[in-house]
Amino acid sequence: MHYSYAMETIPFAVPYIGAEEEEAVLRVLRSGWLTTGTETLAFEQEFASMLGVPPRQTLAVNSATSGLHLALEACGVCKGDLVLVPSYTFASTAEVVRYLQADIAFVDCAPGTFLMDIEKLQESIDRLSRGKSAYGWRGGFGPCGTPKAIIPVHYGGLCCDMEAINAIARRYNMRTVEDAAHAFVAYGAQGKPAGTQGDAGVFSFYATKPITTGEGGMIVCADPACAERIAIMRSHGIDRPVWSRYTDTKASWYYQVVDAGYKYNIPDILSALGRVQLSRVAYTLERRKRIAALYDAAFANDERFLIPPTASGDARHLYPLRLHEALDRDGFIAALKDGGIGASVHFIPLHTMPYYQKLYGLRDDDFPESYKNFRQEISLPLWPAMTDEQVQRVISCVQNTAVL
Repeated sequence: MHYSYAMETIPFAVPYIGAEEEEAVLRVLRSGWLTTGTETLAFEQEFASMLGVPPRQTLAVNSATSGLHLALEACGVCKGDLVLVPSYTFASTAEVVRYLQADIAFVDCAPGTFLMDIEKLQESIDRLSRGKSAYGWRGGFGPCGTPKAIIPVHYGGLCCDMEAINAIARRYNMRTVEDAAHAFVAYGAQGKPAGTQGDAGVFSFYATKPITTGEGGMIVCADPACAERIAIMRSHGIDRPVWSRYTDTKASWYYQVVDAGYKYNIPDILSALGRVQLSRVAYTLERRKRIAALYDAAFANDERFLIPPTASGDARHLYPLRLHEALDRDGFIAALKDGGIGASVHFIPLHTMPYYQKLYGLRDDDFPESYKNFRQEISLPLWPAMTDEQVQRVISCVQNTAVL
C-alpha cells in the first residue's frame, strides 16, 4: 500500500490504494472507453452480490449526495413535503431535501449515542400528522408540512434501529432512505446489511470511506420501479444508457428525453477502482476492527473518555471518542496536531448552521444531545494501513494530552 506522508505524522485518514488499483485504472485508460460502461455494470453487479440484492436494483452514481437526491426524487418527495433528518449528520443529508424544495424537520440524537432518537422521531411525526409544527418545545415553532420520508443516518459504521424506523414509516405511509455513507458491510440488529433495509439505501465512496473511488456512490433500491426511475434520472432523463447508445448497432444515435434529469452517472475509471476496493473489504474491515479494539481497551476505563457505542454488526468506520466535559475539545485537537496526530470532528450539527438557523429560526440548544456530542467528540485516526505501533502512538498522545 502507498503511504506518502512523513512517518512522524499520523494523518486522520489515508486511502488504502495499491498496485492493483493503478492497473485497473490503466486498463480502462487503454480501453478507449472512459465514461459509464462495462466497468460500471460489473461494479454494480459485484456490489449487489456482496449485499445479496438484485443487480438491476443497484445503481452507481458520482457521489452519495447525488444518490440521496435521486432516491428522494424517486420516492416522490417534492415541494411542500417534509423529510425527517437527524441534526447530527453531514451537510449532504439535508441539502438534498432542499434541492427538491421540500422542508426538513431535524431530529436529535438518542442520549449516549450518535444515532437518531426514535422517540423524538415519533413525537415529531405525531405533531406533523396533526397539522402542527415539527417541534413542540417553543409553541408553534418549526417547519410544517406533509411528512413524506425519513433519512436515518448510520453513523461511523453503526446501524440505526431500522426495524423501529420502518415501523413508524409504514404507520404514516412514509418512505425511508438510508444514508449508509459510513456503513458499507455494516449489519443491523436483524442481520441485514445497512442500506438494504429501507425503500432505498445510499453508500459513499469518498476518499475516507470504507471503500473509495475518490468520489462516487451507490444506490440500492427495494422497488424495481424506483430503480428504473433512478436509472433514467441519473443521466439527463434519457431513456437509454450511454453504453447502449454508443454500442448498439441499430440506431445507436437515437434517444428520447422523458424527464428533466441530472448528470449523476459515474465514469468507468472510478468504477474500476471500486471493483478492486471491493476485493479488499474483508481485510480492511478486520483491520479497522482491530484498531478500534485497541482504542477501546486503552480508553474504556479512563474517566476522561467515553468510548463509542458498538454492536456485533458494527463496521467501525470511525472512532468517535468523547472527551470529559471539563476538557477543551478544540484545544485538545490542536495539541494532538502539535504532536503529529491528525484528528477530525463528526459532525457539526446542522441545526447550528447559519442557513438552517435562518430558515427555521433554530438555536444551538434546540437539539441538546446533538450539541453535546459535537462539543465533546473527536474522531481519531483509523485506517487499514495503520500499524499497531502507530495506533499505540495515537493512544499515548491522547492519554498524555488529556489533563483534567
